[in-house]
Amino acid sequence: MLFNSLDFFIFLPIVFILYWFVFFKKIKLQNSFLLISSYLFYGLWDWRFLFLILASTIVDFLVGKEIYNSDSDRKRKNWLWVSVLFNIGLLGFFKYYNFFINSWVDLVSILGYELKSTWTLQIILPVGISFYTFQTMSYSLDIYYRRLTPTKDFISFATFVSFFPQLVAGPIERASNLLSQITTKRVFNYTQCTEGLKLILWGLFKKVVIADSIAPIVDDIFANYGQYPASTLILGVSLFSFQVYGDFSGYSDIAIGTAKLFGIELMSNFKFPTFSRNVAEYWQRWHVSLSTWFRHYVYIPLGGSRVSKLKSVRNIVIIFLVSGFWHGANWTFIFWGAIHAALYIPVFLMGRNRIYMNNVVAENRWFPNIKEISQILLTFILVTFSRVFFRSESITDAFGFLQQIYSNFTYETYLHPLGYRMVDYFILLGLFVLYEFRIRRDERSPFKFKSKVVRFALYTLVILGMLLFFDDNIDRSFIYFQF
Repeated sequence: MLFNSLDFFIFLPIVFILYWFVFFKKIKLQNSFLLISSYLFYGLWDWRFLFLILASTIVDFLVGKEIYNSDSDRKRKNWLWVSVLFNIGLLGFFKYYNFFINSWVDLVSILGYELKSTWTLQIILPVGISFYTFQTMSYSLDIYYRRLTPTKDFISFATFVSFFPQLVAGPIERASNLLSQITTKRVFNYTQCTEGLKLILWGLFKKVVIADSIAPIVDDIFANYGQYPASTLILGVSLFSFQVYGDFSGYSDIAIGTAKLFGIELMSNFKFPTFSRNVAEYWQRWHVSLSTWFRHYVYIPLGGSRVSKLKSVRNIVIIFLVSGFWHGANWTFIFWGAIHAALYIPVFLMGRNRIYMNNVVAENRWFPNIKEISQILLTFILVTFSRVFFRSESITDAFGFLQQIYSNFTYETYLHPLGYRMVDYFILLGLFVLYEFRIRRDERSPFKFKSKVVRFALYTLVILGMLLFFDDNIDRSFIYFQF
C-alpha cells in the first residue's frame, strides 16, 4: 500500500478512529490492533512475504532472550550470530543471490571460461526487507552490548518490527526508542496529531509536486543519455538529486507524521541535506537512521576513529562500501559508496568531519555568506556527480553517461518529453529551495509561522500544487521501495 494512494487515505482514518476510540482502554489491545493493521498494510502488497517478517520477528525475539540469559560471553556471541546470519541470510538470498551468481559468471568469463547463469532464480524482492531486517538485528545487537533488556511481550515486539508507518522504507528505528514507546501507554494528544498531519501534507507535497513532477524528465534523460549533449545530462542528474530527495524525505515525513497520529515519535531521517557545507555534514543530514545504524553497529565496533588514522580510513571505506551495497545488488551502488568514501576521507583527515554537527548554515542570519554558498554548491556538485552511478542501470551505463558528457560537451535547449515548459520547473525548484532554507532549523515544523493567515495560505498553496501536479499516468511508487 502506497502512502500516496487512495487505499491509504481510506485505510489511515479507519485505523486512527478504531485505535483511539475502540481499542484505547488497554495497551495490549492497542498494540494488537496496530500489529494486525501493519500486517494488513504490508499484506495488501504481497501477503506471502508476511511470513518473512514473522520469521525474523520470532527469531530475534527468542534470540534476544537467549543472549540476555546466557551465562558466558561465548554463548552470547553464538546466539548473536544466529540473529545476524538469519537476517543477513534472508537479505542475501532475496536481494543478492542473483548478483553473486552473475558476478561469478562474469569473473569466470574474464578468465577465458564460458558459463551460463543456470543457477539464477526468478526472485521477487520483498518490499522493505533491507529495513526491517536491520531493525530486528539492532534489537539483538543492543541486548548483546547490554544497552537493552529484552521484552517479554511478543505482541509489542512484533509491533515494533512491523509498525506500518516505517515498515517499508524507514526510518530504521532502534528498540530503545520505538519499542519503549510501544510498551508504554499512549494518550491522545491533539497537538501531536496536528503536527503529524502537517508533516504528512508536506511529505506528500515533496513526493507529488517535486519528485513525481520531474521524474519523467530524469527517466527520459537517463534512458536516452547517448542522444543528449552534456548540458542535458548535467540537467538530468541535477534534477535526479532533487527527485530522490523529494521522494525519500517526503516518504520519511509522511512516516513520521503518521506515527505521530498514533502517539509515537520516530527519529528524524532528513535534516535539509541540500544545505550541507561538506560531505561529512551531508551524511549527518541524509538518511540519518541508516548512517546512525552503521555508525553504532559497524563503525564503532571496528574501532571507529579511536584507532590509528590508517585504520580509521579503513573503517570509513568499509562503512561506505557496505552502505552502497545495502542500497542494491548492483556494482553501481558499490561504486557510489566508494565515491563517497573518497569524498569523506579528506574531510576526516583535515578534522572537519564534525564541525557542523550542532549548527545549521547561516545560523543566526537570514542569508548565507559567500563562503557558505560556495561550500553548499561544491557539496551539491560532488554529491550529484556520485548520483550518476546511483541512478544508472549498470556500470556500463554510468561510465557511458560520463563519457557522453566529456565527448559531447555542448549546450542545447532541452525539451520536456511531454511538451511542458522547463522554466516552470526551474521556478518551482527555486521556490522550493528558498522555502526549505527558510525552515532549515526545524525539519519537523514545515509550517511554523506565527500568522494564521500565512499558515492558511501555505496550506492552500500546497494542496493546490498537489492537485495541479498530480498525474495518474506517472509511477507513484517510492524510489527506496526497491532497496
